[in-house]
Amino acid sequence: MKILIIEDETALAKSIGAYLSDENYLCEYATTFAQAIDKINIHDYDCILLDLMLPGGDGLRILEEIKEQNKQDGVIIISAKNSLEDKIKGLQIGADDYLTKPFHLPELAARIYSIIRRKQFGNVNIVEQNELRINLLAKTVTVHDKNVTLTRKEFDLLLYFISNKNKVISKSALAEHLSGDVADMFDNYDFIYVHIKNLKKKLTEAGCDNYLKTLYGTGYKWEI
Repeated sequence: MKILIIEDETALAKSIGAYLSDENYLCEYATTFAQAIDKINIHDYDCILLDLMLPGGDGLRILEEIKEQNKQDGVIIISAKNSLEDKIKGLQIGADDYLTKPFHLPELAARIYSIIRRKQFGNVNIVEQNELRINLLAKTVTVHDKNVTLTRKEFDLLLYFISNKNKVISKSALAEHLSGDVADMFDNYDFIYVHIKNLKKKLTEAGCDNYLKTLYGTGYKWEI
């Protein structure tokens, strides 16, 4: 799962990023209004943490841009401004949540999880598809009630495929999802092939049907 942290306080941004990385999120950063606009114009995120007071512009204008583009990224406003007017305006524009600084990182992580669960998985903690069962909160996978041990990248890939079921996903989209804005630096997609090969092997060995289809020259699709 990929998070964009839009925050000009570098120490706070890095603290948030370190905590969320330990929670298996891939974090990217923007410290100015211009950087944030560039990133949301190019990339999609599972959740965006948005500070309202940024060098070069108003964070609410970024929120307006996200909604004008009809992007589905979840948004949590994180701000030192504990203004009722700002909260109401942010939520009316389309923010999913509002958290006033200072806040506890576990609470922030819980709110991020809640937004992603609601947007991508219909507000459930357990995702089931026939013999396959995924516990989103515990980050566990079972097939026919047998535990399947996945790496962080493999688990993230599985969720990404299921949340985009029956859609063709390109190799470049997978690279960006797994590696963020450094994906363009790779010469090839070999690292994607390795993760997908290992994921399919573990699921198949556990008795899972082959839902993940390879569309040669195009990408992949999770079919149900």
